[in-house]
Amino acid sequence: MPSLSDLGQLPKRLVLGRPVRSDRVGESLLPKRLALPIFASDALSSVAYATQEILIVLTLGGTAYLYLAPWLAAGVVVLLVTVVLSYRQVVHAYPSGGGDYEVAMKNHGQFAALVVASALLTDYVLTVAVSVSSGTDNIISAFPGLDRHRVLIAVGLVIVLAAANLRGLRESGKTFAVPTYLFAAGIVIMIVTGLIREFFGTPIVAESAQYGIVPDPGHVGLTGLALIFFALRAFASGTTALTGIEAVANGVPAFKPPKSRNAAITLSLLGGLACTLFAGVTALALLGKVHYVDPATPCRLLSPTCDTEPQRTVIAQLASATFGGDSSPVFFYIQATTALVLILAANTAFNGFPLLGSVLAQDRFLPRQLHTRGDKLVFSNGILLLAGFAALLIIAFDADVTRLIQLYIIGVFTSFSIGQWGMVRHWNRLLKTERDPVVRRRERRSQIINTIGGSLTSVVLVIIIITKFSHGAWLVLVAMPLIFLLMKAINRHYANVSRQLVPDSDVRLLPSKVHAIVLVSKVHKPTLRALAFARATRPDVLTALTVNVDDADTRSLQTEWERYDIPVPLTVLESPYREITRPVLDYVKAIRRDSPRELVVVFVPQYVVGHWWENVLHNQSALRLRARLQFTPGVMITTVPWQLESSIGREENGTRGQGPMPGDLRRGITDDEVQATPYG
Repeated sequence: MPSLSDLGQLPKRLVLGRPVRSDRVGESLLPKRLALPIFASDALSSVAYATQEILIVLTLGGTAYLYLAPWLAAGVVVLLVTVVLSYRQVVHAYPSGGGDYEVAMKNHGQFAALVVASALLTDYVLTVAVSVSSGTDNIISAFPGLDRHRVLIAVGLVIVLAAANLRGLRESGKTFAVPTYLFAAGIVIMIVTGLIREFFGTPIVAESAQYGIVPDPGHVGLTGLALIFFALRAFASGTTALTGIEAVANGVPAFKPPKSRNAAITLSLLGGLACTLFAGVTALALLGKVHYVDPATPCRLLSPTCDTEPQRTVIAQLASATFGGDSSPVFFYIQATTALVLILAANTAFNGFPLLGSVLAQDRFLPRQLHTRGDKLVFSNGILLLAGFAALLIIAFDADVTRLIQLYIIGVFTSFSIGQWGMVRHWNRLLKTERDPVVRRRERRSQIINTIGGSLTSVVLVIIIITKFSHGAWLVLVAMPLIFLLMKAINRHYANVSRQLVPDSDVRLLPSKVHAIVLVSKVHKPTLRALAFARATRPDVLTALTVNVDDADTRSLQTEWERYDIPVPLTVLESPYREITRPVLDYVKAIRRDSPRELVVVFVPQYVVGHWWENVLHNQSALRLRARLQFTPGVMITTVPWQLESSIGREENGTRGQGPMPGDLRRGITDDEVQATPYG
């Protein structure tokens, strides 16, 4: 028969399954076929909104600037290839899983490392919020009636993702592998089909192609520097295609051996696939003449339904145009897999955030709880923390992808830039001592790759800050320093605690003597047990101490003390204001003041009750005394429990009822013995 404590664990077991032994941690490591969907789903899924974000900016000027889209997309592809090649150097040089944080710490120092950490932590939270919100958009594109439940759907999906990740890496990997591969296959089929139709003279035409766009008055007739700034802003929006690349470098420890090699191969597969999907979707969007405007102002698109229906995503429009309308099964296949992979792309953050949190906790920049693995050998506290912050962002921004994405890429490119310049310093240091010409050539090649990567990502970071600052990016520029300062404060606290706990030179010296004090309220069994325990410790001095808050009660106590002939003198403290805690504290402090090397041990009798409400009726004085005494140096507090009848039989969180339990009779335990045994 299951116990109440077992029943209390039932919800946890339903979510997490059975706990996994620590010595089975190797079984949770990932082969490449599972690592790709787990760590690359963010980068792959970004093709669902990266092209869309470029179009949102370009269509501020109507359709006049759409000719810039191919050039901007080409720039994003070049940047993506460069960053993938750069991160291949990182996974080989720093396979421990710290990624840009570890690179910055070892090559730039603590300040740069914490800047990277604050950027990555912010980025991971936004990855979940943006990916889930974008997935929700695609669900609504297929079922417009769900638009009014947007926030509820997004928050619910975050909860489901957190639960799936709490079950462990391998299990979540199997869950996420199929949708990711189905999405990639579906988009490739859509791209190939669209290009074939274009080649054979039956080009696709998006539903929005027939609708004009009302240009924003501030973006008409741009030339010179204004046009360059405008193009750079659109390019910055398109760089969302690079989000998630760093997750592989942060997740190297989760790969099966050889870890670095498998991570590098996964990075190459990710880069190739992401470039193909992004370039293909952008090409189709331009061939199909997709018109997409900022959803916050949908009526700039001259559509008759702009007031009644949400604007459909670029992917939804392309799937409908390519496969023959909204009733096509392939349309629903594309929408379903796109929505799934966008939602599951958040899994990249659910793997990266806890791993980075664990590294930071080990370095004492985050609470130690984030370094502890849970029942399924995952960093459960990190997963829960990430889910909580992502849900708050989704609620605060109404699951609006366009508003959230303005906050997104600053953190990404901050970590990119600092990490790549850190790698340049890493190769410089190695080249100073390396004499083997073959190794030197390899290191020099890696240095050149990281130099190009650092230069490009630094330029893009400046572009993003300038072009996105007034559109909401300033929030990230405020949040990152706050996280930085929080981590410094946590580290300072841990350093102070460690300094205080360093053993003194006289660590082996014993106290001059031990003074035991037993707190007495009445002559009853708990008091006598506490006295017996105190005497058993053989202290140098033993004091039975009571506080006089009522003269009649105190005289009665003294009479009882003499009647039972207790072999310990009773000391009475006067309390004219009827306080109990203050006189006891003053008495203990006086002992310590007179003899600083004397150890004072205070024995506190305390009832063990079986019901929560009984705590309200008992133990209040004992709890207050314990709370105050623990701040007094040189004082030990010993609780002497006395089990009341309501607690008998309640093991741990309580299920053993009175009377024999199943199996007791076979073990020779009778009902009388159960009643006589004080469990608890």
